[in-house]
Amino acid sequence: MKSVGYSKRSDKDTTAIEGYLAYQFTQKEIDNFYKLLERFEEIIVHFPELYPVSTKKFKIRRAVLSKQLSVFYRVFEHKISVVAVLDNRMDPAKWP
Repeated sequence: MKSVGYSKRSDKDTTAIEGYLAYQFTQKEIDNFYKLLERFEEIIVHFPELYPVSTKKFKIRRAVLSKQLSVFYRVFEHKISVVAVLDNRMDPAKWP
């Protein structure tokens, strides 16, 4: 079974999103955010190629987890690397 790892960028993205949610909303939204990420990890460990390849970069897949949240990741032989966690309202030019 593959493991899931997060890049430095995706860690920063996750921290920034958590900070935004804490500032604008409640702990419930932060908990929901992390539940989405946990469920995403459970799914891609078993079905790593479930989500489509991004149109911007070859071999990077984009998983749309909610209306507001996308996760970009790469599949390697023994692991899955999360490249970025982004708010879908961001400028697409900033996507990996």
